[in-house]
Amino acid sequence: MLRFKYLATRLMLAIPTFLAVLTLVFFVVRVIPGDPATAALGDYASKEAVEAMRERMGLNRPLLLNLDVPRQVYEGEIGIGAGIKNFFDSQYFHFLADLLRGDLGKSLITGMSISEQVMAVLPYTLQLTLSSVLVGAALGVPIGVYTAVRRNTWFDYLGRVLSLAGLSVPAFYLGILIMLLFALKLDLFPAVGGGDLNDLKDNLSHLALPTLTLGLIMTTSVTRLTRSAMLNVLQEDYVRTARAKGLDEKVTIFRHALRAALVPIVSIIGIWTANLIADSVLTETVFARPGLGKMLVGAILQRDYTALQSVMVVYTGFIVVVNLVTDLIYSIVDPRITH
Repeated sequence: MLRFKYLATRLMLAIPTFLAVLTLVFFVVRVIPGDPATAALGDYASKEAVEAMRERMGLNRPLLLNLDVPRQVYEGEIGIGAGIKNFFDSQYFHFLADLLRGDLGKSLITGMSISEQVMAVLPYTLQLTLSSVLVGAALGVPIGVYTAVRRNTWFDYLGRVLSLAGLSVPAFYLGILIMLLFALKLDLFPAVGGGDLNDLKDNLSHLALPTLTLGLIMTTSVTRLTRSAMLNVLQEDYVRTARAKGLDEKVTIFRHALRAALVPIVSIIGIWTANLIADSVLTETVFARPGLGKMLVGAILQRDYTALQSVMVVYTGFIVVVNLVTDLIYSIVDPRITH
């Protein structure tokens, strides 16, 4: 019951957060220099054609509320109902209404449904993100635990140096190095493309190098934080008591120490899951891999404001879901959090 109440509370907090970020995305996209109608028709389009396009795209409507409306309502020139109607006719209201219907609009460049384009590339981004998180957690947590247990040994020093070096390497640069080694030199995996989603072998072969790139970068951060968290826990009295009682070392480390250190580890994994979404933009570009990142870059280069806004909305929703899942895992790892 407490866990359900905790989840409901976090969900109620996530909804206004999502709405606030959506509002920020809406206004940020619209203050970007340039006219979407001109971008759609070209710089040499006539003024009449541009105005017709602006009318068709709804750009002639007020963003949120006509600035004269509050004054007119206050002075009694128009009624409150007319002021509310003005808000319902705004671009912001139509933006939210379309989102509730699952309509992300149409591309200014191709005229295609953005929802269909997003659904076509979303599996590639989800694959890359989830597989990278699995690699980062599967490597980072054990290495972090082992370096903490073997503190100040050569393995600990090596792990600290490599993790520091890994944090200093940008994702796109590491991706190029991995591509040169495994694709060009060793010819083990394809260098570019996303593969066929219906062909498991082809799909995994194209997924390997981008996953290794982002997974190794995440591993370095998870390793350092896991080591730090374990070192703090290993100094606790209950760990020393367990060892003094002759409890098996593996049981002491994994059942008692690691379990107590899981909260910060879950935190860093959740943070990196969100970060990998941003890193996937460059990684998908380097490996010419279809995905939301490549779609975002294409929308920016082509000045496709509708597509840019829609991709940012999808990113926002994904990050909010990741944070919500992380909060739920907190309550599972440490039941005291539900109180």
